[in-house]
Amino acid sequence: MSLPQSMTFVDLAAPGGPENLRLSQAPVPVPGRGELLIRVAAAGVNRPDVLQRMGRYPMPPGANPVLGLEVSGEVAAVGPGVDRFRVGDPVCALTNGGGYAEYCVVPTGQALSWPSGYDAVKAAALPETFFTVWANLFQMGRLAAGQSVLIHGGTSGIGTTAIQLANAFGARPYVTAGSKEKCEACLALGASAAFNYREQDFKEAVKIATGGRGVDVVLDIVGAKYLASNLGALAKDGRLVIIAFIGGTTVEKFDLAQLMAKRVSITGSAMRPRSDEEKAAIARDLREKVWPLLDAGRCSPVIHRVFPLAEAAEAHRLMESGTHFGKIVLKVR
Repeated sequence: MSLPQSMTFVDLAAPGGPENLRLSQAPVPVPGRGELLIRVAAAGVNRPDVLQRMGRYPMPPGANPVLGLEVSGEVAAVGPGVDRFRVGDPVCALTNGGGYAEYCVVPTGQALSWPSGYDAVKAAALPETFFTVWANLFQMGRLAAGQSVLIHGGTSGIGTTAIQLANAFGARPYVTAGSKEKCEACLALGASAAFNYREQDFKEAVKIATGGRGVDVVLDIVGAKYLASNLGALAKDGRLVIIAFIGGTTVEKFDLAQLMAKRVSITGSAMRPRSDEEKAAIARDLREKVWPLLDAGRCSPVIHRVFPLAEAAEAHRLMESGTHFGKIVLKVR
């Protein structure tokens, strides 16, 4: 594949609002050992992109400062030691930054083939949410068939992915959302029940829905604001998995008695600081256990809207509005 000398990418002039995103030019990156160069066709837009744009999401050492944590496209070049993919192969990948660009370098272990029948836009909507949900809900949260989970933010990319995967593996997903319409959309996607957090106490709603037992796992994006209610919604031996903290990071008062009485486990993680080896291990699990479900059409990313790369700022404004249902994607080619 003939490669150009330069590429278009979305540059962040300075931390701040969406208006600080602009198209610019940079040299096409060169893949190193164990890396792929992907000719990007589409890139997913995620909440961490917005936080990084605002200067509120510190990058781990060595990360690409260009926004964009997931891409799809075709392999344009391979670095030394790569034998699993060849030039021209269609792939999607979790990146270490750099996705809002015409070309992006990724570690080979973080790349996966497109599921059967997928196009570039659909494939680009997979990596960030599927890596995150699998690692947190199934690996760390140990959600299993016959168990139940409360998913906060049911209409987000994470939420729509978690609903589908919970169902696919025989669990019962309950969700919270911020409007009647969003709750109805979650129910249509497969949620067992949906609670409008603006109108009802989700802790009490969960107790009613589960006959007083509570759920086995809570997948939380709110953090400190929801801690007490999350503990109240959990069953004995329940697991609280925190993946974001839009409701704050600090809890002023915390009653350990409830945690001890229920034998609750609390854990949390972020995807970006994980090592390439850790991300590759998640990818192997996805390839073995989840990609066959995608091939068979048993679950699929929900895509709300697609923007051209030049309208990355508008994509960020939509993400910040909270009115979307599912994923927002940038079409690069």
